[in-house]
This record gives sequence, structure tokens and C-alpha cells, in this order.
Amino acid sequence: MKVGIVGLGLMGGSLGLALRHIKFVSKVVGFDHNITHCEEALKFGLVEEIVSFEEIKQCDIIFLAIPVEAIIKVLQDLKDVPKNTTIVDLGGTKALIIEKTPKEIRENLVAAHPMTGTEKFGPSAAIEELYHDKVVVLCDMEHSGAVHKDRAVQLFSHIGMKIVFMNPVNHDKHAAFISHLPHAISYALANSVMSQEDPKSILILAAGGFKDMSRVAKSSPLMWADIFKQNRDNLLKSLEVFEQELDRCKKMVQEENWTELEGWMGKATTLHKIL
Repeated sequence: MKVGIVGLGLMGGSLGLALRHIKFVSKVVGFDHNITHCEEALKFGLVEEIVSFEEIKQCDIIFLAIPVEAIIKVLQDLKDVPKNTTIVDLGGTKALIIEKTPKEIRENLVAAHPMTGTEKFGPSAAIEELYHDKVVVLCDMEHSGAVHKDRAVQLFSHIGMKIVFMNPVNHDKHAAFISHLPHAISYALANSVMSQEDPKSILILAAGGFKDMSRVAKSSPLMWADIFKQNRDNLLKSLEVFEQELDRCKKMVQEENWTELEGWMGKATTLHKIL
């Protein structure tokens, strides 16, 4: 099978590297509007060839590894692909992408969300093992054609992913708390610190806690602004719940209720039993 990847950054580039070892993948080609990304993708061996968008449409499988708003736009340009062409979107939201998929290619689409990534972006950030031993969520599979389901499951399995099936609405609700909220908090933390501290103090004093929590604030603003836009309602709900917990903490500190504060912290530490 010939595989085409639209978007040659972290996700698309890492996928290209992973697919090189799959025997039934005959060739991996790529497309990206960013000329520099195309040059770097070839330099790093992420794809074998850079092709036009029209040539991408001739591939057996097309992966969309681009921001979620761009996925919706590109899907409109794929309405004329053959019925046996599999389209896999890798967006971090699912409900709106599925809703906006043209009816002509709904059976072609496999709506996927690989639960992986790093704070880095661009072709130089690509990692061959990025997908290995990670979860990929497949949504609304009852509306995907049988051949496309099988291809997607086969490919994700061969690059070492664990497959979970989920309703797209439930996916977006869960992703808001587990993925999108942490990014919002990280961006807020980074901006809070930078507005109060000079770079020298941050460099000298920043320890593990700050570095861990602010790490994802280095993530692509373009990608995450789009995700926040598409999952707006769920993100707002998660922010409200977080604000309530933050207010509880603030109140306990204000009132010097240290015993209650310790209990509140203790409840949070039980998370390690799950993770």
C-alpha cells in the first residue's frame, strides 16, 4: 500500500518514520504547505518523496496530521477520492471533524486520536518510537467502511499502538479534562511566571515542578488554539471545575486550615494508584 501523509511536523513525521518498517507499506510520500518542512522531511528521511496534493489523493491511505481546523478544510478537498481510499485524521478533537466530513467520503474516514506527542513541533521533532506502546482512540467506527476500519487497525497495530474505541462526544469530554485542560493550565502558568519574574531568575530557580508543569506550554500555539476552538464548551467546563478546586485551595490557605489542606492534597496523591 502507498501511504500519503499531509502535514510533516511531529505527528506526521514520526508516523513516516514508524511506517518505514511495515512490510505491506510500499512507499510513504508527503505533502506540506511549508516548503521548509518539506525540505527537512526529506533530509531526515521522514518520507521518501514530496508530492503534490493531487498525487496524495492517489494514495491507498491518506493520513491528515495537521491542525484540526485544517483537517476540516482538507476533507472538503478530498470529496473526489476513490471509494477504496482510506482517510485517517489524527486530530485532537473528534466530534466536529466527523460532523463536518463530506457525506461522499464519510465511509472513507477513520477518525483517530493518537494519545501521544511532545512539546516540540516541526519535522526535526519527529521520533520513530512516538506511537509505540501508546493508545489511539478510534471514534464513530460504525460509520467507517469495513476495508477502511481494517486498514487503520492493521496499521496502528503494526506500529505498536493500543486501540480503544469511543463515541466522539465522549472522547471530546474526556480529552478536555485529560489533555486540553493541562495545556491551558501550562500556558497560564508560563504566562503568570513570565509576567512576574525576569528570565535570569526563572533560569536560576526553576526546579522540577515548574519545568514539568510548564513543559507543554512550549507546544504549538497554532495547533492548540484550534483544539481549544473546536472543543470550546468541554474545555470551559473543565476550566470551571479546575477553578473550583483552585478556589478551595486558596480559601484553605487564607483561613489557615492546614489539616483540611493536607487532606485535600492527600486525596490528589491517590492519582498515582491509577497512573
